[in-house]
Amino acid sequence: MKTKKMITTVALTTAVTLGSLAPIHVTNVQAAASFTDVSASAPYQTALEALEKSQVVEGYGQNDFRPNQAITRAELATMAAKAFQLQAAGQAAVWSDVAASDWFYNYVNAVVGQGAMTGENGSFKPNGSLSQDQLISMVAKASKADAATLKNALGTAYSGSGTVTRAEAAIVVHAALQVASIQVTEWKAVNPITLQITFSAPLPKEEIDVEKAKANFTFDNGLTPLNIPQLKSGSTSTYILPVSPQKAGTTYTFSYKGKKIGTFEAMTNKISMNSVQQVASETFEIESKLEDGVTDYGNVVAVYQGKRGGLEFVLDDNNMYNGKTYQLISSMRGKQVTITPENGEPMVASYVPFTQATDGRQAPKFRLPEGQTLKPGVKYTVTSDWSTIANPTFTAKEIAPLQIQSVEQVDAASLNVTLSADPKDELFALRSIVLAAADGTKLNATYKLTSRKGAVGTFDLQNGGKLTPGTTYTVAPVGNWAAAANITLTAK
Repeated sequence: MKTKKMITTVALTTAVTLGSLAPIHVTNVQAAASFTDVSASAPYQTALEALEKSQVVEGYGQNDFRPNQAITRAELATMAAKAFQLQAAGQAAVWSDVAASDWFYNYVNAVVGQGAMTGENGSFKPNGSLSQDQLISMVAKASKADAATLKNALGTAYSGSGTVTRAEAAIVVHAALQVASIQVTEWKAVNPITLQITFSAPLPKEEIDVEKAKANFTFDNGLTPLNIPQLKSGSTSTYILPVSPQKAGTTYTFSYKGKKIGTFEAMTNKISMNSVQQVASETFEIESKLEDGVTDYGNVVAVYQGKRGGLEFVLDDNNMYNGKTYQLISSMRGKQVTITPENGEPMVASYVPFTQATDGRQAPKFRLPEGQTLKPGVKYTVTSDWSTIANPTFTAKEIAPLQIQSVEQVDAASLNVTLSADPKDELFALRSIVLAAADGTKLNATYKLTSRKGAVGTFDLQNGGKLTPGTTYTVAPVGNWAAAANITLTAK
């Protein structure tokens, strides 16, 4: 399939064509470098120079910018309208303190019309000041930039409640423009659960979040992102995005931050998995082989470089390395498979978090629905809509639960559970225990994901539960994932 491309140029130095600013107190536009009150080493100098070049800001008189002066609401409205090219929407509001002859009239109506600023009781208060939090909220709405990114732009100067200066406003608006300028330049589906997306610049770290991914990357026909975009090793701005399984024969429309990017066809090249093995009474794994040209994404994304025992390598844009093409297994988060017992009804098994390759093997684990177990002696077949499995069947066997050897208190709300043997991820993930006191009090604790160190895993008390000092609790597993014989804990 051909890669889709969209070439966009968004330069901060491009003039904004909303008309020239002509406030009565400005007599001449000065470049940032020529302002006598702006040092070349000032932390806002770069932002100010870029905004001046794009005709977003102006100074006072011949040589003054007055960086430390509080910015007015009218000045900020003007700066935002010009920077983000806002236009008035609908009929202009009638203000008691804003006249059609005022230099900021059109800009006020633009920011209000786009929902970035509001008035109160028919008054806009054009000469009023703003707090830093109000500035960040306003600019985030105007630019659709992430508020956390804008707070970071202020660095140690951010306090939230402080009155905004003209310099601080320039810094925040400039930061929003930089984020807004990040565009999708290439995209393609590489398999039914993986997209590869290239941007014009690296994504800010605030954008690398599951909920942000779900909000920023949108598709039609039911396709959804399932985890964060991960930067590919050796790349500056190409990311792997895990998605729900694509439906064969479907054309998907792709949007980023509300802007339509383009379309792509669903991929039907299912990932080649090798075999299925049982690992617990209700858990099994699906293994893939690196030597067969199938790689887990942990081997080829920047975040895991140096953390996977030397397996990391760099795939090119066509997912080739040393002349060999690799199928890419992206995050299994939210993935499911179907497991069918011989002469029985199929069941849906769900991926167990953090079991994809963290035991050193490409073998994501899947667990049966709660209350279901694999019946010893029964033959099972596993299928999925995202993979083909060369050896998809196994015969279930009796696997005895591991023993809880001891429980030690970490603090009032967490404890360490030690098993008789290292359970690997497939037995600790999503597991719970119950602590029962003699007075009938019961506390539930659930394994803290990725906390395992060998046979020891940390469990956190749920629903705000706390251990009562001096109380002795009897510990038991929830379900049959483990067994406990006379295990107690006396809280400190």
